[in-house]
Amino acid sequence: MIHCYMEKVKNILQWVKILFPLSSIRFYPPQFILRNPVLEGVTAAINNGYDVAVLVFSLKDMNEIVEQYGPYQYGQIHKQIKKTFRKTIEQQIANQDIITLHDYYEEGLTLFIKVDYLHHSLSEINTIMGKIIYNVEKSLYHLYPTLQPEFESGYMFVEKKNLSIIHSVESARRQAITMAEKRVKSEWNEMVFSMKQIVLKKDIKLLAQPIIDVATKEVRALEMLTRGPDGTILESPLSLFSVARQTGLLYELEMLVLEKVLKQIKATRCRQNIFVNCTPLTLGNIRFTRDLKKLMQQYASISPNQITIEITENDSIEGLKNFIYNIKMLRLMGFKIAMDDTGSGYSSLSIISEIMPDIIKIDRSVISNIDKNSVKESMLQGLMLIAREAGSLVVAEGIENEEEASVLRRNNVDLAQGFFYARPSAFVKI
Repeated sequence: MIHCYMEKVKNILQWVKILFPLSSIRFYPPQFILRNPVLEGVTAAINNGYDVAVLVFSLKDMNEIVEQYGPYQYGQIHKQIKKTFRKTIEQQIANQDIITLHDYYEEGLTLFIKVDYLHHSLSEINTIMGKIIYNVEKSLYHLYPTLQPEFESGYMFVEKKNLSIIHSVESARRQAITMAEKRVKSEWNEMVFSMKQIVLKKDIKLLAQPIIDVATKEVRALEMLTRGPDGTILESPLSLFSVARQTGLLYELEMLVLEKVLKQIKATRCRQNIFVNCTPLTLGNIRFTRDLKKLMQQYASISPNQITIEITENDSIEGLKNFIYNIKMLRLMGFKIAMDDTGSGYSSLSIISEIMPDIIKIDRSVISNIDKNSVKESMLQGLMLIAREAGSLVVAEGIENEEEASVLRRNNVDLAQGFFYARPSAFVKI
């Protein structure tokens, strides 16, 4: 078909030259605009208010498998690996959250997913990636019992502020590959260097979001939210904490956040109760209570009673030998304990009885559109009953409209936070 088209063009050009010898007319093949499902999906997700995570899976020992099985059988195995990944991903991730799974050939498979920052956590991404790899390896073992593939994985978030979606997607993908391969090259070294510089220079800023008394609408506390250096990819808390986690600097970053919080409480002479987020990984660190005591000694005018340590994300506490001990020590020191993301999974419910938190924060996934869903209201009532049994106050997260707020009032929820009441802003005295 293309050959016939080119022959016709050639004949036309010959007649044009005869009839119009001075003409500069040129003919070009027709231009086809190809749909790009990655860019379309990412753009749509961002326009709808989501963050986009780029997850990379690559085969570490490809050369060894080629040597073991030969090029032809390796080709068959590679096709089966891709097929198995696709099937496993569809089982592990809700269909509406999957943007696309893209095959970048030598650089492995790249999965694009929607992330709602209000109720998704970084540990969920790590958990999902771990489950995907585990199930892929399990499925491949049944097909190829002698095959022992090693997979690498990494992730990064698409920068929403960049004017070019194409550039943002490609940049995030390459950073995710760097995270996956942990290459001793400039990209990985630069990522580690950037995080170390942030910690060394204390280059973060804090925003405060009020926690409101549902009955009186008075401000009862402030939750501190962290942002990285302005104008960089690490300004986003998702990117900042994901890079910190993957580069092994999460503990240092979270201790820096605590230090910044104390410094700003002192500078503003703030008397409000302050909520500060900490992951179970940090709370389970053997150094945590010792380092926190030293930090509090530098700010002796601030009482631990003013600070609520909020246990964030859904990391399993199994294997964290010092987690429960550290929680007990924090209580002895005078800190209050809050349990975040309650209702988003079984893990937070399972440890409520162990730590008996002072405050239970009900996840946005329960609150969203609760005025239109009687089952969600029943879930809220059940969680409140658990909180009352534990002697905990209740904070409902992510309130976005009056209708949701009215359900909270009807059920006598203690406290709430969300854009309906106030957006995060600079930390000032209230």
